[in-house]
Amino acid sequence: MAGSADAPEVNVPALIDQQKVGWFQIRVAILCAAVVFMDGFDAQAIGYVAPTLSKAWNLKPGELGPVFSAGLFGLMLGALAFSPLADRIGRKPVILVCTVWFGIASLLTVTAESTTSLLLWRFITGLGLGGAMPNPIALTCEYAPQRSRATMIMVMFIGFSLGSAVGGAIAAQLVPSYGWQSVFWFGGILPLLLAPVLIWFLPESIRLLSLRGTKDHYVAGLLRSINPALAFAPGTRFIAPEEHPEGFPVRHLFTEGRAAASILIWVMFFTNLLVIYFCANWLPTVINNTGISVRLAVITTALFQVGGIVGTLVLAALIERFGPYRVLASAYLIAAILIAAIGQAGASIELVVAAVFGAGFCVVGAQIGANALTATYYPTFIRSTGVGWALGIGRIGSIIGPLLGGMMLALQWNIASIFFAGAVPVLIAGVATLGLAQLPRGAEQQRGSALPAT
Repeated sequence: MAGSADAPEVNVPALIDQQKVGWFQIRVAILCAAVVFMDGFDAQAIGYVAPTLSKAWNLKPGELGPVFSAGLFGLMLGALAFSPLADRIGRKPVILVCTVWFGIASLLTVTAESTTSLLLWRFITGLGLGGAMPNPIALTCEYAPQRSRATMIMVMFIGFSLGSAVGGAIAAQLVPSYGWQSVFWFGGILPLLLAPVLIWFLPESIRLLSLRGTKDHYVAGLLRSINPALAFAPGTRFIAPEEHPEGFPVRHLFTEGRAAASILIWVMFFTNLLVIYFCANWLPTVINNTGISVRLAVITTALFQVGGIVGTLVLAALIERFGPYRVLASAYLIAAILIAAIGQAGASIELVVAAVFGAGFCVVGAQIGANALTATYYPTFIRSTGVGWALGIGRIGSIIGPLLGGMMLALQWNIASIFFAGAVPVLIAGVATLGLAQLPRGAEQQRGSALPAT
């Protein structure tokens, strides 16, 4: 309940910025990482079972492309629909609903007996995955002090890459013995086990609550959880002195000088996610087609995500020191070279492993860096919307990526040409990043971005 007009006021964002990162913020980040871990596992699951599934169902090369893209289309719609809802009703309820959603849908995927039914279940699963994704990013941002914000977001989001990479290792063990369905059993049970933990331990966004000013007692308890030494007078009002205009949240992505930046962020997400999902979905099949075994092909593809984990840690440190723009642009340039190199490696497993790991280091690490940049760019009242719509627009690229891969395979393009084509979008992402660096950053700095400007 809000206090009276003359009650003492506490600026919650400023107070959080003064605190050290403690166990409570770490716990929030771990729980958010657990959500994106399961998100990463379930999003990647279809790619890991694709070679086995294609042989079991006697599918032609590229025939699973629409199935890949159906899941990603669901991810896109989920991100676009649920992120504005989270800015209105809160991050926690949307995270909970979406986690249960994609857990149940993953379990039901095992009932698929044709590409049509598999496509339907991947679409439904994707709705939950897409709705869950933006909110752990926003929630981690809103509990982190400014000096640690970018690093905490990026380290938290390693959970997604870890989920995808662990998915490869699990699939390599489960599929030969228990069939492709076992991967979806695993991917469905874990989110349902996670849901009660989230109900009990995951807090609502402290900044969103402060912006609304309706739950002062709860906010005081959250602040004492961050720092038990804090004490507040009875009736204290907890505020977040940020803009919070009314109206449809998406509209505000293009007001107050945010239009050009929003468009360039969308270009970054679109092109980079196109490449990530092109690689993630088709690498096992393409590598297997060079004569490398399915088991090695799946494990090698998992190294794409392992590279992303290492890249996230390295790029987070570099971004804190040199700023996001030059670091991300450099990562995109190197990624283009390494993706092209995958196509030149042939059946040499050593060269394939090195190129795949390096490509994951750059493109996955840069995507997580872009997530952090986006979360710190937008203010609290549209943070989930900003991140969610960037991811949603990016999902259009992630839909196109697997479709293009399937088309190139169906047209019998050689492997070198396929991966040369895959290098082009990340070059475009690099250009968009450099364009973003040229925009005025005064509004961003006033919002307290944790990322250096240069």
